Amino acid sequence: MSTAETHDASPRLKPLGAATLRELSVKSNLAGALRAASHYGMILLIATLIWLVSSRYGLAWALPLMALQGYFVAFLFMVVHETAHKTAFRSRALNLAVGNLSAFAIGLPYEYYYLFHWDHHRYTQDPEKDPELIVGPKPASDTQLAIAYSGLLQVLVRIRLMLHHALTGRVIVPWIPEGKRAMIVMEARLYLACYLLLLIASLALHSATLLWVWIVPLFAGQLILRPYLYAEHTGCERTRSAFENTRTTMTGRIMKWFAWNMPYHVEHHAYPTVPFHALPKLNAAVDGHIVFRGRNYRAVTRETWAWFRRQRQTAA
Repeated sequence: MSTAETHDASPRLKPLGAATLRELSVKSNLAGALRAASHYGMILLIATLIWLVSSRYGLAWALPLMALQGYFVAFLFMVVHETAHKTAFRSRALNLAVGNLSAFAIGLPYEYYYLFHWDHHRYTQDPEKDPELIVGPKPASDTQLAIAYSGLLQVLVRIRLMLHHALTGRVIVPWIPEGKRAMIVMEARLYLACYLLLLIASLALHSATLLWVWIVPLFAGQLILRPYLYAEHTGCERTRSAFENTRTTMTGRIMKWFAWNMPYHVEHHAYPTVPFHALPKLNAAVDGHIVFRGRNYRAVTRETWAWFRRQRQTAA
């Protein structure tokens, strides 16, 4: 199916009944705690291994571990996402605590992301209102496309935006309402102050540990995270129906686990109140209505790369 160029005004009717939706929308502190503990547990385990290997054998021997750490650190984005929906845990306090910790770890202020993501759901695939399309790169060459797929540009853009909010006290992006802008400035300043404290502590201790177990892996992990994120909507229809404007991608259990089941992305966009642990059941109920279904992430990345190139050629 070709990508539509207009934003359809009426969404397709959803195929799930109210009673089933209520059943699937039950949140669980236990499910959230198990998923978060496993995610952070892997980060702490690999961080320990990086420290031990680099101390005993030298930093070069720890590089493969840093690459592996990159996957788990970068995918803390999924924790931020799920907690922003307040569906990771039944407890609002747990959503806020784990969400802010994860947001701090990836340099993406939590309340800012919440408002950004709210508009993304309201205006998915609308090129004039969807924040992901507004701030997304428009590569003019294969080199720029490769840089976009590295994810480094996106991280630098959000860090620069956070610095702008913190240092100027001004918020001008359209997805932040006027009444929330002072909060976004305060949040950016708190995050920046905490980063500076960690930097000062590291310098005082003459330690580069955080660099090797956190910062370098965070940037390296974008090479996995960014193609994954492009798979969610790139090349799908520009309509209001989640069954047409979003892609679900088939993948293995490990990816589903540490992506908090977000490969079931059509299901999530169609029913955003359904928590991550119920998305496999939701998939079984609505699978026949999904238009865009990726075989795996390698295949979908080829599709999205080709789509970006076609868009550039069309615009030329």
